[in-house]
Amino acid sequence: MQLFGIPNCSTVKKARDWLSNNAVAYTFHDFKKNGVSHDLLDGWLSQMPWEKLVNRAGMTWRNLTEAEKSAVIDTHSALNLMLEKSSVIKRPVLVKDGKIVCLGFTEARYQELLKEIV
Repeated sequence: MQLFGIPNCSTVKKARDWLSNNAVAYTFHDFKKNGVSHDLLDGWLSQMPWEKLVNRAGMTWRNLTEAEKSAVIDTHSALNLMLEKSSVIKRPVLVKDGKIVCLGFTEARYQELLKEIV
């Protein structure tokens, strides 16, 4: 299991704490330190629409210019934005065997999902 995100994000911290407290083995991939690859994002975008992967409620999105925001109109433009500004990706992203298991974090959702996948 892999958890993708940014370590200082409060939602990522909650997810990491929950996984550790429930003895779920995972590796953490830090977007800031390790970046994200075109292939990784392309794989995610084949599983989930770009509208869900791009966090349009976050500070990174809000700090974009109107021109930058309006340029994100499809999978290709969203992928380019996520490659350029990885902090615009909704987080955390929980992945098992290359498949997105959960996007974001709520304790109830993790409990439900992890009964099925662990």
